[in-house]
Amino acid sequence: MENVVLTIHLLLALALIIVVLLQRSEGGGLGMGGGGGGGVTTGRQAANAMTKATWILAAAFIVTSITLTIIAQANSAGGSVIDRLGVETPAEDGADQLPVLPPAEELLPPTTGDAPLTPPRAD
Repeated sequence: MENVVLTIHLLLALALIIVVLLQRSEGGGLGMGGGGGGGVTTGRQAANAMTKATWILAAAFIVTSITLTIIAQANSAGGSVIDRLGVETPAEDGADQLPVLPPAEELLPPTTGDAPLTPPRAD
């Protein structure tokens, strides 16, 4: 079912793109288009048909989007991703605590007096 709705959704998206690109520019936002000329979509009736087609395709696209969301939610297990992986979460009773780091003196390399640390020479 999900694959059928997804296929319809993709076809609607392509059709919506094509219908929008075929429409005549009326705003002239970039200073181009909007001129006369004898094209397929120049009449008032053609503009109304293209507008209606755009609205119908957009409504169908939204319906398939919502349908895909509902199907995806129904297919989800309801748990988190970690639950599906089988990884156990730490107990909340404090039994599993983070490891304690050793003091900083144990992490530093040993020093010899006040001399600065220098790497050994490679002779």
